[in-house]
Amino acid sequence: MSQPVIYIVSDSLGETAELVVRAAESQFNGGQSTIRRIPYVMDEKTIVETVEAAKEENALIVFTLVVPELQAALIETAKELHVAYIDLMGSMIDQMALLFKKPPRKEPGLIHKLDAEYFRKVEAIEFAVKYDDGRDPRGLLRADIVLIGVSRTSKTPLSMYLAHKGFKVANVPLVPEVEPPNELFVIPSEKCIGLTIDPQQLTFIRRERLKSLGLASGANYATMKRVLQEIEFAEKVIKKVACPTIDVSNKAVEETASIILDIIKKGRK
Repeated sequence: MSQPVIYIVSDSLGETAELVVRAAESQFNGGQSTIRRIPYVMDEKTIVETVEAAKEENALIVFTLVVPELQAALIETAKELHVAYIDLMGSMIDQMALLFKKPPRKEPGLIHKLDAEYFRKVEAIEFAVKYDDGRDPRGLLRADIVLIGVSRTSKTPLSMYLAHKGFKVANVPLVPEVEPPNELFVIPSEKCIGLTIDPQQLTFIRRERLKSLGLASGANYATMKRVLQEIEFAEKVIKKVACPTIDVSNKAVEETASIILDIIKKGRK
């Protein structure tokens, strides 16, 4: 089967939209789409041609257009041709207009006029995607924060959340059958965070995960015996690394992230 195709239509480079798309598709077992970026769109003719091309490939259109006329043209054309689309900016700008009690400037490309903080954030997001789930242990040496723990302890969501705060985050899954990378024991322990969770809650989360994938909930991955084995192994590794530990049981990602940032700040002081 051919790869799904996503058109990114932007009045600027479209790189922010691509980062969002890549982050979202990472939730689908690493599935890769073919991305066709259409940058600097300033006229309706380009929009119509793009939507027609997307229809030919049964593609999804993701757009970040701030000029109302161009937004309307894309949405109208997409509806006429029955092409699926996602407006990444529209709803957010509308709600912010209500929040700030003033209309938006509606000028294309303003995001790239921001200061170095914007580019640091983009770099951090790219870093989190690249070094997610222990893909390349060399990333641990360059990371600001390293998260370690068993599967389903929110390592990836936390990495992305902290990346949006400008921190380069790598994470490593701890599995009894796989030796942790040597880099984990070389980095300063104060930038490493161990994540633990209640065994019963983890068992429930894993069973629900298997159900969502259409798999048998009784698989070894979701048994209490396996969960206890993994947690015991993880605790030994975390103790060897000598890093702070956070129990993520019943905690929202934002709450855990706040605790992590407090730990990192104290460690830097």
